[in-house]
Amino acid sequence: MAVAAELEGIAEYLEDPTVGTPGMAAVAAKTSLPLATNMCVTSFEEIPEAFRTGAVQVVLSDHHYWGGLLATRELAATCRTFGVDLSMHSNTHLGISLAAMTQVAATIPTLRYACDSHRPWQAEDVITRPHTFTDGRLPVTDTPGLGIELDRDSLARLHQRWTEYPEFHRRDDATAMRKVHPDFTAPKLPIW
Repeated sequence: MAVAAELEGIAEYLEDPTVGTPGMAAVAAKTSLPLATNMCVTSFEEIPEAFRTGAVQVVLSDHHYWGGLLATRELAATCRTFGVDLSMHSNTHLGISLAAMTQVAATIPTLRYACDSHRPWQAEDVITRPHTFTDGRLPVTDTPGLGIELDRDSLARLHQRWTEYPEFHRRDDATAMRKVHPDFTAPKLPIW
């Protein structure tokens, strides 16, 4: 809570300062800094408790986990109904995913916070023209296919790497979390 107090007036929000909705609610009760999450609210079933307890003021959605672009719009409408903000979380997505995120973000009238992107730090992609950020923004295109064109050679190369190195298939954030919180169990994520 000391960190939240020091960041008030500096940060737009504090992302997942603790584990679980009850912990988030306890922190939220002691700070005016909005709390954001991509850990506590990962499905529609987790919304009632998080919103009722005031645990979350910003849901950081991920269109992959929420079930696609239309489900993300439904999430935005739900958040809007309850006065909770929405932004978008990023994980090392490629240009296809960033194009999809950009398109759905453009449909959300109450998007107040910048969406996350790791894209500027990635060296490889599967689109012919990588996105170019200008002043932290991407243009929204009306070109078919999310405004991107696949680089089939890059796609084949990355697919081959994926099939040759199965260790890349496993993501294990829970092990890292257990170093700090030994009792941590990863939330069950939807499998689309």
